Amino acid sequence: MPTYTWICYAIGFVFIISGMMKLVDGDFRGMFASMGLPFPEATLFLVAVVELGCGILIAGRLYIHLAVPPLLLIMFGALYFSKLPTLFNEGVLSFAFAARLDIVMLILLLLVWQHVRGKIVL
Repeated sequence: MPTYTWICYAIGFVFIISGMMKLVDGDFRGMFASMGLPFPEATLFLVAVVELGCGILIAGRLYIHLAVPPLLLIMFGALYFSKLPTLFNEGVLSFAFAARLDIVMLILLLLVWQHVRGKIVL
């Protein structure tokens, strides 16, 4: 099986599980509210649905050129709203540890997007 397929499965797995957890775990409501986001419950629901839907599309290798940009936006938002405060409050090492999955997912999303756009071959 090509590397590209495995990467799509890995991305899909992470976002499908993440979206499902945001829908069923009440702890995320408090987390979104504490970040100062506007309409935290609506934002949480939107993020969860986008993660779930786009994760399914990427795992199925369908409409990747449309599924990747919203997930990139979510990942940048996650880094900005939930990980950047760690950098300022706890230091670089704590930030790097907290942001490790976000950074890996950003890189994988960019690789898959470049592959679909025909710029690189995985």
